[in-house]
Amino acid sequence: MTTRSLSRFAGSLLALTLGTAGLLAQGPAPQINFDSAPNALTLTDDVYLGEVGGVATNSRGDVFVYTRTGHPTLSMATARPFTHGGSRLFQFDRNGKFVREIGQGVYGFLFAAQVRVDRQDNLWVVDQMSGMVMKFDSQGHIMFLLGRKPESVNNPPRAAGGGEGGGAAAAPAGAGRPQDLFDQPTDVAWDAQGNIFVADGLGNARVAKFTKDGVFVKSWGQKGAGPGQFENVRSIAVDAQGNVYTADGGNGRVQVFDNNGTFKTEFKGLGNPQALCITPGANPVLYVSNSNPPTDIDTAGEIYKMRPDGTMLGKFGRAGKLPKEFGTVNAIDCRTENTLYVGEIGNLRVQKLTLH
Repeated sequence: MTTRSLSRFAGSLLALTLGTAGLLAQGPAPQINFDSAPNALTLTDDVYLGEVGGVATNSRGDVFVYTRTGHPTLSMATARPFTHGGSRLFQFDRNGKFVREIGQGVYGFLFAAQVRVDRQDNLWVVDQMSGMVMKFDSQGHIMFLLGRKPESVNNPPRAAGGGEGGGAAAAPAGAGRPQDLFDQPTDVAWDAQGNIFVADGLGNARVAKFTKDGVFVKSWGQKGAGPGQFENVRSIAVDAQGNVYTADGGNGRVQVFDNNGTFKTEFKGLGNPQALCITPGANPVLYVSNSNPPTDIDTAGEIYKMRPDGTMLGKFGRAGKLPKEFGTVNAIDCRTENTLYVGEIGNLRVQKLTLH
């Protein structure tokens, strides 16, 4: 059997299993042994981490951290107030040594939600309160932006049919808001063709799809608890077959869609899913964090390891403040299956984990 045939077979098998996997995540999860590297990241004397919105690595092993620290600025002596400066993006080398700050003073850096690195080593920064997704090249130069800060725009949604112009129009049930402006986005992911998927997760409770050039295609989702509806979309990931995985933490589940937003299945029994990551390669695994909520930081906290079809492989960690414990995980980087970087909101840190 050729490599292409094997790939098609694997994709067909995954499609079949996804259709019946909704309950598989409820099975017992064995404990996975792991270690946390002490002082995985070395900061300079005048640099500190705040709440860690995102952590990601590139192909060279460099580590990027988007964190809620800095000096927010509000300017009011104009027709509109302008705010910026509440978050910072740091780069570390593969050994954890601080390298530089990227995007200092960028207009869209306000409240860190996530940072991701694509296959070309471009950086993608998602900011919750500015409502923007910013693409940087590997040198740290801005390439293009998705969304706009609320202080800058007051545009009606696009017509449901898309295209240019047109006034506001109601979207069909489950179709999502027909516009390319965000309300508290949380994450971003891509498929093999480079299409962009944005978790417009807290305000609009939807997924927005764009071409690789940033042209709005469609969106799906709305507030609710039914299939294809969300209480929120905390995180998003796309597998090699183009299936889209969404962390619907408010409804205690991970929902899976095809590349065009058609609901396929859901995984329950995962607590409060807030961070997702799918490993690359021929045998991917899905990591899901049951992030302890800010109102009850001493419960849950574990991270689940699963197959993309929902088969449970195990879990590790618990809520707490010590190494190997977690305080509201918001980001997981899983470039390799057994070496993870985990960003925590509650403990203001990044842990480097090795699974055994």
